[in-house]
Amino acid sequence: MTEKQVFKHFKDTGALLEGHFELRSKLHSDRYFQCANVLCHPRIAEKLCREVTARAVKSGKLGKRIDGVISPAVGGILVGHEVARALNVKCVFAEKVQDQGVDATGKPITKLAMRRFALKKGERYVVAEDVVTKGGRVQETIDLVKQAGAKVAGVVLLVDRSGGKAKFGRIPTFSLVQMTPQTWEPADCPLCKRGSKPCHPGS
Repeated sequence: MTEKQVFKHFKDTGALLEGHFELRSKLHSDRYFQCANVLCHPRIAEKLCREVTARAVKSGKLGKRIDGVISPAVGGILVGHEVARALNVKCVFAEKVQDQGVDATGKPITKLAMRRFALKKGERYVVAEDVVTKGGRVQETIDLVKQAGAKVAGVVLLVDRSGGKAKFGRIPTFSLVQMTPQTWEPADCPLCKRGSKPCHPGS
């Protein structure tokens, strides 16, 4: 599958949006990947996730044994399910729980935790996510795996918005699309300076 074909799927399903958005990282951008719009089409989701999984396997960097796929909720759950299907292993996910305190905007601070599933020591997992900008939720998921005494064999993403800058130590990372859209800190956002207010689609 070529990058052109991948982008066509995103555009045809309305997964690639243009406007004024506040990302989960709190950065502002004029482009936004709403992967839910492409993932709600099961056949397309399967095709995209199978493609990026095949690239990861073909690289030989995942190792010979994978015991499962783990994703951060909620965006990564469907990606994790399809990646697990392609690898023929189980899929689990970490969930947001409220931590103590609130952030600068007054919103409750959340963190990821394993609520429904138990990770076993020595198991090897692939971490799957839909979109990363800074990779905070992916890193939280990696930390949960390590805390359980399990290992992370690799990270699989549909969209890497960091242009390859989001790194997770020495863990091999694979993405279907890698791009570097324009982002700004809120104080420097030219769209805000024009009087536009950012929206938070699906987050």
